[in-house]
Amino acid sequence: MNKNKYQILLLILILIMTGCKKENGKIEGNENNNGDIVQENPIDDEIAEVDKIEEMIKNMILEEKIGQLIIVGKEGLEINEDDIHQIENNKVGGFIFFSRNVDNENQVLNLLNELKNSNSSNKIPLFLSIDEEGGAVSRLSQIYGKLPTAKKLGEKSNQELSFEYGKILGLSLKKLGFNLDFAPVLDINSNPKNPIIGDRAYGNTVEKVVENGISVMDGIHSEGIISSVKHFPGHGDTSVDSHLDLPRIDKSLDELENLELYPFKEAINKDADMIMVAHILFPQLDDKYPASMSGQIINKLLREKLNFNGVIVSDDITMGAITENYSIGKGAIEFLKSGGDIILVCHEADNPSIVLDAIKMGIEEGEVSIDEIDKKVYRILSLKDKYNLKDDKIENIDINDVIDRINKLNEKIS
Repeated sequence: MNKNKYQILLLILILIMTGCKKENGKIEGNENNNGDIVQENPIDDEIAEVDKIEEMIKNMILEEKIGQLIIVGKEGLEINEDDIHQIENNKVGGFIFFSRNVDNENQVLNLLNELKNSNSSNKIPLFLSIDEEGGAVSRLSQIYGKLPTAKKLGEKSNQELSFEYGKILGLSLKKLGFNLDFAPVLDINSNPKNPIIGDRAYGNTVEKVVENGISVMDGIHSEGIISSVKHFPGHGDTSVDSHLDLPRIDKSLDELENLELYPFKEAINKDADMIMVAHILFPQLDDKYPASMSGQIINKLLREKLNFNGVIVSDDITMGAITENYSIGKGAIEFLKSGGDIILVCHEADNPSIVLDAIKMGIEEGEVSIDEIDKKVYRILSLKDKYNLKDDKIENIDINDVIDRINKLNEKIS
């Protein structure tokens, strides 16, 4: 009995001592001296999550980095030695197709598969892009048939139809193996003398362009295709074709904000991934360089004022607006200095090497820092990762469902 009493007293004493320690904040492990619960494993002992894209960039050589900064055109219906050179030597970030590269669905499918296969030794998948807007600018119309013009779509003012329009664009690209569409056009067709936009625009008012253009962008995204909206800061009030020479829009920032910039602001608010910058001079913003070469327009306006953190791509650097006034090397380096990321080099097999040499020289001469190049590459690789781009082969194709959807949409809009 005495032994049992002793054991009970000893147990009570232990419990009392334990309680006192807890009250005095002396318990180690899950409380601090204030009696607050703390983590068993402090955060500074945790392993930080590794940024896989940052790690990839650290392991890239300079040629791989600057190759990501260009998307190039190609000649013909089949893969050729120039294409292999662009992939193996220039390590380009991607290709853009035109009508000259399109015959039928099997030909396009095989060509894209061959480009992807040729890129297998590179770590980073290709952008495989095209201007597929619908209407007049449709590189794939001989495969699928034509969608109505953006203008006709805009006249319906039906967001459901516009979303379906974008979804069809996205699906038509995905079937063949493309992953990037330079569409929709967010220009407001405010100048009836405009020689290049016209019925490519959804209308001549902010409301029509925003309502329809953003819905088309969303439709493209819904099929897992990247959309590049264009042509920032607005190509709708020009009377010169930038493919031939340098247009000029003499408007103040306030005027642009009330019209041209509005659709782009809305696109940014709706998570636009990529914006194409136009070769147009806006002398009240920058009287020296066109938008595509202007730090005032790309860095100050698009990046800082409009808070766009996505990928910025130039319009084709071989267009007359650039080549009639500058060398393509000058155009390319000024674009990068100004905050741009990807340069389109759409024509002539030698031009990509000229652009890449200009970029290398710009780095060597301190015009663009390696740190800035890395930031551009980071944005590009992040976008490729977001859309899970891969160089996987597509084995076969059935396009009948796309053709049916185009026919039904045409019936609703006509």
